[in-house]
Amino acid sequence: MTLQDNADQPLFEPPPGATPLWDDIRLMGLFTADRAPQDIIDAVQAALGAQLPTHRIEILEDKDWIREWMDSYQPMRFGTRLWICPSWRTPPEPDAVNLMLDPGLAFGTGTHPTTSLCLQWLDGLDLDGKTVIDFGCGSGILGIAALLLGAKKVIAIDNDPQALLATRDNAQRNGLHENQIQALLPEQVAADIVADVVIANILAAPLISLAPQLTAHLHSGGDIALSGILAEQADGVRIAYEPAVSWHTQLQQEDWIRLAGRKA
Repeated sequence: MTLQDNADQPLFEPPPGATPLWDDIRLMGLFTADRAPQDIIDAVQAALGAQLPTHRIEILEDKDWIREWMDSYQPMRFGTRLWICPSWRTPPEPDAVNLMLDPGLAFGTGTHPTTSLCLQWLDGLDLDGKTVIDFGCGSGILGIAALLLGAKKVIAIDNDPQALLATRDNAQRNGLHENQIQALLPEQVAADIVADVVIANILAAPLISLAPQLTAHLHSGGDIALSGILAEQADGVRIAYEPAVSWHTQLQQEDWIRLAGRKA
């Protein structure tokens, strides 16, 4: 059974443990071919105690559904050096920087414009020997990419324990040592931690509220990139970080913005 949005109503980043529902929902159920459609309708109507809402029945061609799902994920290139590859695919360029990542329970596979914008930014930085803070790490994709691109250490921060678990698992899958990447809840981060690079791919409202904290964690002259920002929200986010941050780049992909700058 699958619940889907039936009216293009976004639900952005609910807090851990919350399961918000849309106002208008499409419910889809898959049944084996030996089930008579009318029997299913009768059973659902009996459970509802009412007539079934607007509905349709489709006969689906039998497929290898696992293979169908796997085929939908292909290696993706970001910038000039970095590839994101699912584990069942051979990297197109074995000598490139290849991050092996399978879709999972935490956000971040490279397919979303905000993740793509951040990966391109990291690929263009000189990260050799630097410490990076990845705030809102999700799957860990940005922090792991930073390490593979030359960073010395990553502090990955997220308020969802599932994200921290995913980050640790994905780091291990890419051959990284646990000393290279710390996965922490926000309350576990020491106030005096300072990094050379800060990247945060979350949403506009938390980015604005976190401005004092994120700038405090960044060295003077350090690089910062923020994403998860809709085009109409960019000005509000930019202003929240000024004058501590001098912005030099605003890049848009679809409806999403990435801001990049340097701490004064």
